[in-house]
Order: sequence, then structure tokens, then C-alpha cells
Amino acid sequence: MSTRPAAQRSRRSPRSLREAWPALAGLSMVFLFEMLDNSILNVALPTIGRELHASTTGVQWVTGAYAVVFGGLMLMFGVVADRFGRRRVMLVGLVLLGIASLATAFVTSAEQLIAVRIAMGVAAAMTTPGSMALAFRLFDDDTLRVRAITVISTVGLVGLAIGPALGGLVLAVAPWQVLLLVNVPVAALAIVGVRIGVAADDPADLHRAPLDIAGAALGTAAIVLALVAPTLFANEGPASWGPWTATAGAVAAAILFVVRERSAQHPLLDLALVARPLVSSGLAFKAAAGLATAGIGYLVTLQLQLDWGWPPALAAVGMLPQVVVLLAGGAVVEPFVKRVGLERAAWTSAATVVVGLAVYSLLGHTGYVWVAVALALVAAGLRVVGVVAATNVLRGLPGNRTTIGAALTDTVTEVASGVGIAVVGTILAVLFTGALTTPGWDAQQTGEFRLAVTIGGLVLTGLVAALVGWGIVRGQRGQGTEAAEAAGAAQGAQGTDAAMPATQGTAPARAPAGARTE
Repeated sequence: MSTRPAAQRSRRSPRSLREAWPALAGLSMVFLFEMLDNSILNVALPTIGRELHASTTGVQWVTGAYAVVFGGLMLMFGVVADRFGRRRVMLVGLVLLGIASLATAFVTSAEQLIAVRIAMGVAAAMTTPGSMALAFRLFDDDTLRVRAITVISTVGLVGLAIGPALGGLVLAVAPWQVLLLVNVPVAALAIVGVRIGVAADDPADLHRAPLDIAGAALGTAAIVLALVAPTLFANEGPASWGPWTATAGAVAAAILFVVRERSAQHPLLDLALVARPLVSSGLAFKAAAGLATAGIGYLVTLQLQLDWGWPPALAAVGMLPQVVVLLAGGAVVEPFVKRVGLERAAWTSAATVVVGLAVYSLLGHTGYVWVAVALALVAAGLRVVGVVAATNVLRGLPGNRTTIGAALTDTVTEVASGVGIAVVGTILAVLFTGALTTPGWDAQQTGEFRLAVTIGGLVLTGLVAALVGWGIVRGQRGQGTEAAEAAGAAQGAQGTDAAMPATQGTAPARAPAGARTE
């Protein structure tokens, strides 16, 4: 919701995706990097471990360091971009990405590679939220916004889908460093597209309040600890003090962050904006989708390989229903949204995710057909809600806070994904006797695993259903608020028209208090 005058916006806003293709191409490259990066690198982790003589922990942090830095800094860089320029921050981040990727060619130890991955995580935090925010700001029409975000997310999902296969092919003919060096041309294409297609930052569109350093530190600490805790639960188990300490630290930092933001004169994150119906509804749907996707992906992977004995290659094929629906679903998003509207599309797709989880929890143990159905349902819901919920969050915010809105949606998804894995991992650790990866389970262990999968799936279903229910309630309140604002704006316009003959030569009448500034 830009604060620029309507006439100025209409002159600058493209009337079709074709008119904005350089910008969309550049922004798609940004999202492709995020989605392709970890998926393509995971295949090379055994090779990296051997060549760099890395420990198990070191190999884990090759991907973990990136994820923690990326998730922890997104919110802060979203705020920085809204204050100092979205295009400027994105271009700086893309340059950093190119430099860090080039440094891979000179890596000789696991510690050096982790340092490179940390730099790439910083670059991702600077660029990824801006890809959605700038795509949203390119257009004034919600239909074009949905189409643009659908295009960008589809490119990213293609990268996610082909990443493992592409990584395996590259490793067959080239060293593992090539998997990260490929980011150099991706960053270069993104820089060209953004510089050509995205207008320079307008100072009038920036948020000029001072940066809340204390709030940034507390928020980053809360998110980082929330992302580290699931890994500690998975590695050390719930009996260890480490994961519980990280969890307690995350909760304490989050409480202090809320206290700080409520009392600060210029808060990092205005909690009143998060409480807006469209924003809170969209964030609830994004959290539900992240929780469900990570949880079911983790459980199905373990079930196929450890319980049913499928080899890794066959287990990858078993995940294809999810991949196919995610890729093919892009063609359905726009007509579905156009038919039912943004709000209804959000809650129906989120409800589909709940149904998919319930199907897996109750029937997944009976055969692969139900696993495939559950994966397809979750993917179908995710494909729509991912686009629509993000659009609603940005619609519900002022024009000078769109990047922080995009950062919020990404951060919520990252944290919810971590929570989903932590929940099911903890349930497995409590109910399963012995080491999960030990081959040759006896009948008791098999029964324990299947019980844990059922309970874990049902717990996830309950949590996701609660988030979806909250999102529906908030979304309905948002519809009522928008209707009231529209009515107030119409009454104000009628009053202004009626007063025009008597007020010629005087200052224009102010808009009513209930009307939004567009």
C-alpha cells in the first residue's frame, strides 16, 4: 500500500507481467538462489566431508550455519531495507553473494567453508525478503501481484525440485565447489535484472525512524536460538540440557523483545502492524504451512527408509507427488484466487494442508497410496497459501513497511519449520527405544516407531489446525475492516464532491480518519 500519489503510481506501475519482465527475471533469480542452494548442496555433503576431513558436526554446520544466519537476520535486514532502500540493500546483498560464492574456489578446510556459508546466509537475508516485497510494489493491481509472486515462487520451486538430481549430475563430472560457484552467474543475472527493471528507491517511500539496535539484537537472538534448538533436540535428544537451554533462551529473548518493542519510541517492529487482521491472518497461515511441510517431510522420509526399508533413491521417488503438485500448481493459483478471492483462497488452501496431515497421521501407515495422497494435499495447499498469505501480509501493511512484511513471512516460515521438526523429533526420541538409525528393528521398535509417527502427525495436525482457525478468524475481521474503510472512503468522497462548489479556491478536504492512504 504505497504512500505515493495515485497518479504517480499509475504512471510507474506496469500494466502486465511482460512489461516488468526484467525485474521479474532478476527477482526470480534471487528466489532461485534461496531454494536451490541447500537442496543442491545436500547431495555433496558426504563428498565435502571426505575432501575437507570434516567431522560430523562440521558437515552439519555447512548447511546449518547458513540456515541459522539466514533465518536470524531476515527480520533485521527487512527493517534496514525499509529504512535505507530496498533496491540498494538487495544489490549489496547480491554483490556479497557473488563474492562469497567465488571464495568457495579457495576453500581448503571445513571451517573456511562454514565461514563462506555464513557470508552467503547474510547475503540471502539481505536479498530474499526484498524479492517478494519488490515484486509486490511493482504493481498496483492485486491480480498482477499474485501472478508476479506466483512466477517467482515457481522458479524457486523448480530449483528446489531439481536441486538433488542436478547436484548428483554435477558431482559426476566436476568438483563439489561448482555447486556453489553456480551462484556467481545467478547473482550477476539478478543484479542486471534488478538494476534495469526496478526503479531507484524513492526517499518518500522509505521509513525514516531511527533503527532500534536493542530490539534488533533481541529479535535476532530469539530467532537464532529458536532455529538452533531443533537441531540440538535432534542431535542430543530431549534428555540433554543443551536443547532446553536454547529453547529457554529463545523464549526469554522473545519476551524481552516484545517488552522492548512495546516501550520503544521507534520500535524495530511495530507490534500494532503485526496485530492488523490481514497481517496476523497471513502470518498464521504461513506458520501453519511451514509447520506442516517440515513435519510431514521429516516423518515420511524416515518412514520410507527406516520403517519400510526403501533405499534413498526410491525414497526420493516416493516424494515425487509433493514435487509434481508444487510445480504444476502454479498454473492453478491465479484462476483459483480470481474465482474465490484472496481471503477465501488463503483459508481453503490452509485447510487443505490440515486435511493432508490428518490423512497421513491416520492412514499413512496402511500403505504408500495414502502417503502419496497426503503429500499431494499438503503440497496443493502450500502452493496456494504460500502466495496468497504473503500477498495478504503485504496488503495489510503501509507502503513503507513492505520489506519487513516479506521478512516476517519468511522468518515465520523458517521458525515454524524448525518447530515442526523439533516436535516430531522429540516425540520419536521419547517413544522409540534405541538408536533410530540402527538397522534391523525388532517388532517392538517397529511398533514404537509407527505409534510415534501417528502421535507426531496428530500433534502437528492439531497445531496446524489451531493456526488455521486463528487465521480464518483474523481474516474475517480483516474483511470487515476493509469493508468499513471502503464505506468510509466512499462517504468521504461524496462529502467532498458535495462541498466542491462552496469551497473552490480553498485547500482540499482531508480524507476521513477511517480511510487508508493509498
